[in-house]
Amino acid sequence: MKQARLVLEDGSIYTGQSFGAAREIGGEVVFNTGMTGYQEILTDPSYSGQIVTMTYPLIGNYGINPFDFESRRPHARGFIVKEYCPEPSNWRAELTLDAFLKQYDIPGIAGIDTRSLTKTLRSKGTMRGLITTADDSEAALLERVAAIPDLSGQDFIKGVTTDQIYSEGEGDKHVVLVDFGAKGNIVRRLAAHGCRVTVVPCDTRSTEILSMKPNGVMLSNGPGDPKDVPYAVTMVQELQGRLPIFGICLGHQIIGLALGGDTYKLKFGHRGGNHPVKNLLTGKVTITSQNHGFAVRADSLDPTETIVSHINVNDGTVEGLRHRKLPIFSVQYHPEAAPGPTDSEYLFDEFVSYL
Repeated sequence: MKQARLVLEDGSIYTGQSFGAAREIGGEVVFNTGMTGYQEILTDPSYSGQIVTMTYPLIGNYGINPFDFESRRPHARGFIVKEYCPEPSNWRAELTLDAFLKQYDIPGIAGIDTRSLTKTLRSKGTMRGLITTADDSEAALLERVAAIPDLSGQDFIKGVTTDQIYSEGEGDKHVVLVDFGAKGNIVRRLAAHGCRVTVVPCDTRSTEILSMKPNGVMLSNGPGDPKDVPYAVTMVQELQGRLPIFGICLGHQIIGLALGGDTYKLKFGHRGGNHPVKNLLTGKVTITSQNHGFAVRADSLDPTETIVSHINVNDGTVEGLRHRKLPIFSVQYHPEAAPGPTDSEYLFDEFVSYL
């Protein structure tokens, strides 16, 4: 395997082996604590603009199959693993991870100390970095890292949203799903709950949504800083009180902004399938799947209008919101990812009950 290097903006340099596309790419370096699910992670549009580190050491051991995609293609810019498995063993596998990354021109690096890297990101926060196979000086590589744009200030959603309106499911209830980078399982879960789902681009106006005569609106997950999509906040504000609204992940943050709240960037974010969340209305704790780098600031919300319904047990950050009078609610985590596997199914049940 060809030598590759991972270079971080703090000057840290990790040397390993190249797999996937042998080229250079820059982005925000983050980590995910999931033991499985690398195919879903790579194809999750919320990772647009990011280079993903897997903390679980062995990756690629069950290959790539045609069934576990969360979108049409991968969106992560690069992939970092401790040990890459070149010979997967799984009856569904049709490609190796290496071949999959090569197919979509995504570089990977293996053989580095991902535990050390994760500890660095936890202590210093996520940072800009690049994967490269270039034989350039460290000074030259650090210059290129410094030129990588910050995640905030870019509208990644326009690059991952659908470019045309389409429908899925044949249920009696009609839901418009605003696609900010929606994972495929959101559509599948809504359809399983008896909904006909119309998926629309991220910048669809409220008037166009209302003209479709839906029973409710779902706001999907997506990449980047919620403050970089003010058009989405305006759309939600114009729909308030006219339709039930349910937001997931970025959709949750957009609802927080639409209700007059504020958002901020977390130090290293929450990414993985084992995050405990407490429902403050019931006292119940569930294990959740998460992928986000921003959060809603609890003290920025008007308590006479909005309540915090869920919190993260690890750090107390906001994981759910609920309007006191209107059928508007949201969660920061991913109920459609189904850890548990049915712990968060009640959220879809509740949304459908409003339709």
